[in-house]
Amino acid sequence: MNIKELLLNGQSFLEMLKQFSIDAANVKIQDEDIILSDQNLEHREIVKESICIEGRNQQGIINFFGTLHYNFLNKLAVFEMEGFEQINQPKVA
Repeated sequence: MNIKELLLNGQSFLEMLKQFSIDAANVKIQDEDIILSDQNLEHREIVKESICIEGRNQQGIINFFGTLHYNFLNKLAVFEMEGFEQINQPKVA
């Protein structure tokens, strides 16, 4: 199970996406492969990592910045948002 799937199991993450009108299919966790491929993961039960989550909606791209708390043993993930930026799509005439 990947981090995105685990985050989508939590109501607070889904609520955050809803507030920004982002569909779960339009969410990408940047550098997810790097976080999960760390050689030391097998020796650590809990990982705390700064990440960026990119979401797309009708207006453009929203980047959420924050901390991922990931518990490998219990397969739980929580995203603690610290800020975001919105990049609007230019209107095509």
